[in-house]
Amino acid sequence: MMSNFSCLCSEVSLMGSFQGLSLLLLGALVSTLLPPGVQSGKILVFPVDGSHWVNMNLLVQSLHARGHEMTVVRTATSWYVKESAAHYRSITVTLPQAIDIEEEDFFVNFLKKMLEIKKQGSSVITFGKFYWEMMTGLYNIHQKASMLAVEMFNNQTLMKELRDAQYDLVLIDPGLPVGVLIAHELKLPTVYNVRWITSGEGHFVVAPSPWSYVPTSGYAVPDKMTFRQRAMNIFYYILNTCVDEFVVCPPYNRLVDRYFGPDVNFYHLLQGADIWLMRVDFDFEFPRPTMPNIIYIGGFQCKPSKPLPPDLEEFVQSSGEHGFILMSLGTLVRGLPVEITSEIAAAFAQIPQKVIWKHVGERPKNLANNTLLVDWMPQNDLLGHPKIKAFVAHGGTNGIYEAIYHGVPVLGLPLLFDQFENVLRLETRGAAKVVDAARISSQNFLEAVKEVLENPSYRTNMKQLSDLHLDKPMHPLDTAIFWTEFVMRHKGASHLRTQSYKMPWFSYYSVDVLCFVLAVLLLLVGTVVGSLRFLCLRLCRRSKTKQE
Repeated sequence: MMSNFSCLCSEVSLMGSFQGLSLLLLGALVSTLLPPGVQSGKILVFPVDGSHWVNMNLLVQSLHARGHEMTVVRTATSWYVKESAAHYRSITVTLPQAIDIEEEDFFVNFLKKMLEIKKQGSSVITFGKFYWEMMTGLYNIHQKASMLAVEMFNNQTLMKELRDAQYDLVLIDPGLPVGVLIAHELKLPTVYNVRWITSGEGHFVVAPSPWSYVPTSGYAVPDKMTFRQRAMNIFYYILNTCVDEFVVCPPYNRLVDRYFGPDVNFYHLLQGADIWLMRVDFDFEFPRPTMPNIIYIGGFQCKPSKPLPPDLEEFVQSSGEHGFILMSLGTLVRGLPVEITSEIAAAFAQIPQKVIWKHVGERPKNLANNTLLVDWMPQNDLLGHPKIKAFVAHGGTNGIYEAIYHGVPVLGLPLLFDQFENVLRLETRGAAKVVDAARISSQNFLEAVKEVLENPSYRTNMKQLSDLHLDKPMHPLDTAIFWTEFVMRHKGASHLRTQSYKMPWFSYYSVDVLCFVLAVLLLLVGTVVGSLRFLCLRLCRRSKTKQE
């Protein structure tokens, strides 16, 4: 199925002598230029919609350019994954209900609820409301997403087509892990394009994650934690485990029981991927234990900037020596509440820099002449422009890495999910300033903007991060492609996968060994104490007998 290009060229007939010889020479030349073992194969892709698709689509495009046949599974209501594209063919599945994250208003409404809750201040009640909204949203998302597997498994014609296609690999974003079940049914090796899974950050289910210095998903603290922070870190870890066990995983557990039987464990399937292409790197992530099958590809979407469109270039050049600021809240949130955007607009009106603001919601009434609102912009090209001074960002991984790549300091405005942890990592390294969106005012936002613009340490520290990020033997995208093809060539990568995930918890933590050692010690202590007591009693009896 996977045919080597050089072999293909060598089969060209030598008709016409000269023409045939030319083709053979051309094939030999191409073969020497390609890495050894490059093969064209068939890859089945299970993406997650929204910003996750931006990452996955780049990987799909790159693999297609290498000659691989890409097939993407999407739902009929997907708003980012298009049904037709030049670099893949799609399989569209209609669900009884659309997955919440595929509805464009979902994140806007969810953000409004989160901001309202945060404005109420820190309290047990606020914490409870926050987590109730999170758990309700997660349950609905995964309950509806699990129906994708039901629709596919129940469609015998589709499953036969998938088996007959003889795919070499399943490429999965395990944030919604339906592809894991399909891959198990098709008995195919798997590669994850991953940072987040059902229980949070991917490392926590595949690599040792000591609570003492590895911050838990959802708890935005540095790796140097105080006693209180370490105690809260354990609390959040237990909370995340409970949410995953009782809220997120039940729909998938039921699917596994229904289609594979009681002997198959969903979490073992989830943990058993051959390669984890992790969308972070240690120029950004805190140092932590890892595993041989985790490959770090942070910033694999980054590339040198290109010239701007004429209208944007004219606006940027009009900023003169002051330069410009870029503001974007990513792909998921279409706009902030108007009371927040009005405060931001008021702050931007008081600075000499020009501002390019990606904004789709209601236009702020107090918008100044120095601010340009756009519904789309070439973010990477703007971040690479020599006149850029700062990047106001929500803290999504894509934008963070593009800022690191181009060495642009960040003013963080985290809104949802991992964004708080992302901007904290930059803040800890002195490359970002963070503002709380729930308590934003024109004054504190203006002060934060001025600090990032006027304090040279932010740009210096970000430049150091950029130098570290760029100092690699090969581009992260090339790394991702190599390891994907590695799994295809070798029909998996089980030699890199530990067996720890198949061990029961008491074996993983050696509780049984500790209990055995403790039992032996108690037996020895008991034997020694018993022997001494016996000897003492015998001696006492002898001395008593002599006295009588």
